[in-house]
Amino acid sequence: MDPEKYLVVENARVHNLKGVTVVIPRNALTVVTGLSGSGKSSLAFDVIYAEGQRRYLETLSSFARQYLGTLERPDVEYIGGLGPVIAIEQRTTGRNARSTMGTITEIYDFIRLLYARVSTGYSPTTGRALESYSKQQILDVSRKEFMGEKIALLVPQVRGRKGHFGPLFSTLMKRGYIYARADGEVLEMTKDLRLSRYVAHDIDLLVDRFVLDEGTMGRLAKSLDAALNRNEDGVIVSRLDGGGERFFSLSRMDGETGFTLPKPETFLFSYNSPRGWCPECCGLGAVERIDRDALIANPECALLEGAMVDFFEEKRIKVLALNQIRTAAKYYGIDISKPFSQLSDAQQHYLLTGEHAALRPVDSADQKVQSLVSSFSGIYGWIERLYKEDDAWKLPENISGLVGTCECPSCRGARLRSEALCFKVRGKNVHELSQMPLEELAQWLDGLELELEGVKRVVAAEILKEIRMRVGFMVNVGLGYLSLSRSADSLSGGEMQRIRLATQIGTKLVNVVYILDEPSIGLHPRDNDKLIESLHALRDQGNTVIVVEHDEDMMRQANYLVDLGPGAGRHGGKVIAAGTPEEVARSGGFTGKYLRGELSIAIPSHRRSGNGKCLKLIGAKGNNLKNVTVGFPLGQFICVTGVSGSGKSTLINDTLQPILSKKLYRSHQSPLAYEGIEGLEHIDKVVQVDQMPLGRTPRSNPATYTGVFTDIRQLFTQTPEAKMRGYKIGRFSFNVRGGRCEQCKGAGIEVLEMKFLPDVHVQCTQCNGMRYNRETLAVRYKGKDISQVLDMTVNQAVEFFEAVPNVQRKLAMLQAVGVGYVKLGQSSTTLSGGESQRIRLAAELARRDSGNTLYILDEPTTGLHFEDIRMLLNVLNALVDRGNTVIVIEHNVDVIKSADYIIDMGPESGAAGGEVVVMGTPEEVAARKRGYTWQYLAKALKKK
Repeated sequence: MDPEKYLVVENARVHNLKGVTVVIPRNALTVVTGLSGSGKSSLAFDVIYAEGQRRYLETLSSFARQYLGTLERPDVEYIGGLGPVIAIEQRTTGRNARSTMGTITEIYDFIRLLYARVSTGYSPTTGRALESYSKQQILDVSRKEFMGEKIALLVPQVRGRKGHFGPLFSTLMKRGYIYARADGEVLEMTKDLRLSRYVAHDIDLLVDRFVLDEGTMGRLAKSLDAALNRNEDGVIVSRLDGGGERFFSLSRMDGETGFTLPKPETFLFSYNSPRGWCPECCGLGAVERIDRDALIANPECALLEGAMVDFFEEKRIKVLALNQIRTAAKYYGIDISKPFSQLSDAQQHYLLTGEHAALRPVDSADQKVQSLVSSFSGIYGWIERLYKEDDAWKLPENISGLVGTCECPSCRGARLRSEALCFKVRGKNVHELSQMPLEELAQWLDGLELELEGVKRVVAAEILKEIRMRVGFMVNVGLGYLSLSRSADSLSGGEMQRIRLATQIGTKLVNVVYILDEPSIGLHPRDNDKLIESLHALRDQGNTVIVVEHDEDMMRQANYLVDLGPGAGRHGGKVIAAGTPEEVARSGGFTGKYLRGELSIAIPSHRRSGNGKCLKLIGAKGNNLKNVTVGFPLGQFICVTGVSGSGKSTLINDTLQPILSKKLYRSHQSPLAYEGIEGLEHIDKVVQVDQMPLGRTPRSNPATYTGVFTDIRQLFTQTPEAKMRGYKIGRFSFNVRGGRCEQCKGAGIEVLEMKFLPDVHVQCTQCNGMRYNRETLAVRYKGKDISQVLDMTVNQAVEFFEAVPNVQRKLAMLQAVGVGYVKLGQSSTTLSGGESQRIRLAAELARRDSGNTLYILDEPTTGLHFEDIRMLLNVLNALVDRGNTVIVIEHNVDVIKSADYIIDMGPESGAAGGEVVVMGTPEEVAARKRGYTWQYLAKALKKK
């Protein structure tokens, strides 16, 4: 095969691949599909990408390679026609609270540059564009504010830049100046003066210093002339006794109030710089606070007799606090012997916060009582003081658990200092711009430079070109509903993958092999069309695009399909069919049968009517929700649909689920704004099954998460060998000393740091990846040691433990949700979000439910083939048939058509969404023809 035209893989044997040979056309869009666990990711990532990464390292010098190490060659006979490889995976970013959509896409860097160059400052009180100080105004203000004081007149030279600045000091000395102020310290300049080179500095030139009086006003005027000749932006008048200073801007002053703004530099608009971030929250937009509502643990008790959480550890402090509470309550006539719930709202508010505007004293008081009452800041105030002074008193565990995050009261979540928010472009400050959905931002940018004049128009043109290009790429991959202020740790793996995809399109690279892992995750069918267009654009630039995908539209619009199977795990790993979509549709595998319609997910013969009860959420207003009131009929399979960004997750994950958790379990998770909820009495348990990783370390795995590993370890302790040696259950844990391999601490792997590349995990040389020491591995159950059991797939383990009911029941649930191909000991960090969610679901299914349980799932079809979806629907329907309620956020039409009840959000994304478009059975939604979902649903229902 010509390597210029084809990428050839011969005899690949990685994981479950059974000597796979495949020929993939270059400069084409190829979809690799098949059942979950059939070997798709093994072929795409563990063979093609791994070999590309290894070959790249081999191109580096031997000097570089000695620091980077080497990568093991994949078990493959030959790979030809392989160009540079870039993998765009589903992984999310790290948990850095400072990262946002704007920073990771670099769009915000250009926004900051735009505001630094073309924005106009406005007074926050008068709203006027700021005027400049004249020389006379500076003299007048100085006479008024600094008369009789020793002052220094300074001129800003450097702000927040690194360097030793020797040449600057030399130049200033040649012009006759003697002193400068560096980082707040006045220094005498010498020819050898150098500052620390790698530290950011502030440098001001000291022009003059003297005591200001009527006799020296003339001196001030002359010094001002010299200072203004040195800097056109402004001067500083500083009190030499350290009593503060004032910056006089020559271009940004409110003549009425005297309010001034600094020169707009890029760092002023950065919430990652001390010069730009809000001083209170340091650029996070949120601060830690005590949850006031949680302070009253038992409202049916009296305040000091069990209602209030006991937060005092020192007896002395407790006596002082309780005495103050009793005194303050008596002063305002509050009977604290009554149950707290029976006190008026004003009285409860006073006891919690110390705010007494709605209360009146009922008795006169002496000076001591007045002093106690005036300093009373409520129970909340006491705890806040203890919390902020935790070096003096350590917070007890029952209080530290009440500490949560809330919006910063100073910047109101804007992250920036107030001065930065005074600068506007086209009537918007930088925070308001960052909160716009990207689709709206794209419209706002149109024609902006035409409203600017002179140099500003020229400067803005190039900046706007870069911003428009990047925003356009994001919109084209279906991310138009996101805003630049969206926290990076709230982005799903699918969203992060599409961000990386848009970034790659912008680089305009050619002859690259791109490998993507299910980029359609989280996309409504309408938005999926835009994604496919973006992949075609990447291909048309001259690249080879390989996509691991289950989406039918993506398959049909690909140039080439590779179908792996026929089953999962050891039953997969073979190429069932390869060719054009039409050719694969004629094949005998599951994919071919579904593509030609021989197999399909059946539409239910009837829709369940539920149990007649309803859970009603009233007035939801979080994010883009527009006072939404919606009822969830209980005892039904409910599907929440809508275009990406329409408000589905806000409604369910950020509002309904936290409300239920708070009411049922006293969770500290705060829901977004809402007015009320009805029907809680009909639910006694809520289970959220999300796609977060099962654990944050490689030690977590399906066996430990589901609890089946405890049962398995118990079985090993009952073997004759274990009893003879006196081994207890801890001996078979890889997390504690005794039975584990101490070289890798039971991990089975060692981490190889790759410097500027991602770290690589290599097998432990001591235990060969088996996690345990030789003595532990000598104990066997039915001929297998504990490491061999962990290496079994779920399907293999079901057969192996068929005579052990406890183990069999938990494993059968994993099998039922479609993860039978996953190994019991597989690290949770290697599991996709969809696999993690299904393992969570299996763990919940293994527990007993009451028949009044509400299950909430967010896109459970992630990573599932048509056949896997059919199996998942069987499981979800079984839950509902037992009287439970299932709410699923989903875009997959096969799931939507199988629901009993649909709640469609929209009609658009972002600000144009946030409403309930239509509700009802699938047939009713399709008939009403509102929004977008009905179009795709109607097509699916026609196949009935």
